Formats: sequence, structure tokens, C-alpha cells
Amino acid sequence: MSPSAHVKQQARKRRAIAAGEFRPGDRLPGENELMDRHGVARMTARQALGVLTSEGLAEARKGAGVFVRSFQPIRRRGVPRLAREQWGEGRSVWAADVPDRDLVVDEVTVDEEPAAENVAAQLGMAAGDAVVVRRRRFVLDGKPVLLSTSYLPAALVAGSAITRPDTGAGGTYARLAELGAGPARFREEVRSRMPAPEEAGRLRLPAGTPVILVSRVARAEDGRTVEVNEMILDSSAYVLEYDFDA
Repeated sequence: MSPSAHVKQQARKRRAIAAGEFRPGDRLPGENELMDRHGVARMTARQALGVLTSEGLAEARKGAGVFVRSFQPIRRRGVPRLAREQWGEGRSVWAADVPDRDLVVDEVTVDEEPAAENVAAQLGMAAGDAVVVRRRRFVLDGKPVLLSTSYLPAALVAGSAITRPDTGAGGTYARLAELGAGPARFREEVRSRMPAPEEAGRLRLPAGTPVILVSRVARAEDGRTVEVNEMILDSSAYVLEYDFDA
């Protein structure tokens, strides 16, 4: 069997899923059926199913087989989600991505720590200066999809709701606005890599699934940086959408 045989099998299954031949929750043909139907070796059939799983199109259920994934990807609308009218009117920026689905924020911790050198440089502080660090995991429809870590100058947010797990309506940005430091401009950088073991565990990622890294800097009207947010996204759970005028 040629080395590309499993690629052809995986491509056929991907096209079938995209065309609706297999719907969310449907069981995919197993290794034996693929071997009989297409005359391929067991390893080829296994690799084809494994690629679909690692791409996030399918999920393996122990003792039951491989099924088309029922989880629907999140459309992360990069521009409107950060608009002032979103958080300024008491809505979470995350609500713009999943307005009609059950998004839960868990594993919330808030600590005061010395700023690492790279974070301090972005915040215009000296390394070791105090920052408030907010760490959160976002779970959608029962599946972890995002790890988020925000860094804010401790001197700026001391005594505010930002130092507590629940920041209230509008979240961190609404509270910054109350402190006279509301974000006026954002910059995001996007890249990807394979996850660290701890990240893969917390996001429950199948083997071989990469993550998307989004690093956001929020600046106030006077140009000072008021937040650095490092996000780790399950790449199979997200579509990044950017819609803006020419």
C-alpha cells in the first residue's frame, strides 16, 4: 500500500463529512469496514481515522468507535467583540462569540505577582513590579476551549473588582473604564504551536491537536498599556473572523 493511501482515505472521509453524508454524532465506518470497502491495510484505516480525530472533525469514544464531532466551532469575531459598545454596555466580550450557547468560566484565580520581564516590558513597568494576574478557563457546551491569563498593573487596579474573581457586568474593561483607564485601542498577535502537556490536559485536546496563541495588548486613551492578555485556544474549536471596511 502506498504511503499516501491513508491520506486519500482521510480526504474521502473529510469530504463526506463536509457534504453532510455523515452528520454530527454519526458513527464513522470502523477499521474493519474501511479495510473491506477500500481494500486498505489496517494501519492505513487507523491512520485515516486518527487524522480526522486530530483535526477535530471526529472524536473517538472508548469501546464505541469514532464519531463525527457534534461540537460546533466558535466564530471569534476579532473586531466587534472588543468594541466599546460591547463591554461598555455591560456585556462580556466573550458573549459576541457565542450569544446563544452555554459558556462557563471556571478555574478562575486572581493573584498578585511580580511581573516577568516580557510582561513588564509590555506594561511599561520594571521587571518584578507587582501585577494582578487573572487566570481563567472557558468551557463551552461542556468542552474546555480557551485558557486566558491577563496581567494588569497592581497599582492601577488595587481595590477594584478586577482583583476579585467576579469583575461584574462588562468585565475587566468596564472596570478599567471606571478607573479612568478604559481601553481605547487594542493590538492582537496570532500564532500557533503544539500545546505543552499541561495545556493539552486542561483543554482535553486529542493527540496532535495544535493550539492558537492570541496575545492582546489593551491601551488607554493616553497611550499607556493597561492589560496584557495571553490566550491559548483549542485550534479545532475556533474560526477566527475579521470583518472590517477597506
